[in-house]
Amino acid sequence: MEKKSGVSHLFITIFVHCFSTSMVAPAITDVTMSAVCPGRDECSLAIYLSGFQQAIIGLGTLVMMPLVGNLSDKYGRKALLTVPITLSIIPLAILAYSRSRNFFYAYYVLRTLTAMVCEGSIHCLSLAYVADNVPPGRRASVFGIFSGIVSGAFVCGTISARFISTSAAFQAATAGSIISAVYMRIFLPESVRDEDLYTPILSSKAEISASCEESTKKLQVFKRLPSIDDMVHLLKSSPTFSQAAIVAFLSNLADAGLQGSMMYYLKAKFHFNKNQFADLMVIAGIAGTISQLIMMPVLAPTVGEARLLSFGLLFGCVHVCSFLLLLFVIPISQLNLISV
Repeated sequence: MEKKSGVSHLFITIFVHCFSTSMVAPAITDVTMSAVCPGRDECSLAIYLSGFQQAIIGLGTLVMMPLVGNLSDKYGRKALLTVPITLSIIPLAILAYSRSRNFFYAYYVLRTLTAMVCEGSIHCLSLAYVADNVPPGRRASVFGIFSGIVSGAFVCGTISARFISTSAAFQAATAGSIISAVYMRIFLPESVRDEDLYTPILSSKAEISASCEESTKKLQVFKRLPSIDDMVHLLKSSPTFSQAAIVAFLSNLADAGLQGSMMYYLKAKFHFNKNQFADLMVIAGIAGTISQLIMMPVLAPTVGEARLLSFGLLFGCVHVCSFLLLLFVIPISQLNLISV
């Protein structure tokens, strides 16, 4: 019962956090454009800044994620989950105070630095918490419920952004992020510590025997952190893990590139604003919520995780290809209108 309540508290924490951060997603393009290129709907500098930020965040995440995961094995999921949830409050608070040019660049720098720790770590630590508290036979279904909760929070957040101003959205997002951090610290029970683990995934035989011999001694933190050689050895020794890592990298690369360019494309071509961005995000979020919260828990036990992953990647390819088709069709249609 304690484990079930822990997972439920985690779901509430993640819902509030994702709801808060999703409120500002439709407005961030307008905020960037007004700060970098005021009065314009097309700005190359804004696209370059967003692309550079995504690249730096990706490189930082590549280094930080194994460290965060390894530290969570020692100090517990809750302790490490507190760090990214708390850090994510700072950039939101800056734009909640002001969205002028100087404050935007302060947000840009701090967002880049904090996202190296926050980007992806909240999701992965949450899934690790679920895995600690859910039997292996039910994990795929609970993972689907977790993803559906994230998508539902995204839908609710973007709907809220549709009806409030940009300044109110950032203020509400800051308050919601603080509430999620406080709720987690009060109600979420700790999941696992290092003494509960049998064999950490990045530990060698020598490290395991040494840890058994020196179990009464206090070990330094940095001696427990995985090195680059450890991660390379893990990729080489586990074909399943290496294949999953390659698939995840390519999928996230495509999603990041699509999301980073689509907003500015719609802004330049169709003069989209916050409300229209929110409408598109709500449609995508509702589809994701239905598939992850309803279809995935039902199909995962019967179809299997591998086939379900294949279906997801297939529809992801269709999504990207449809946007590429849009890029080619619209200029052709515009030429036809001009010729007429």
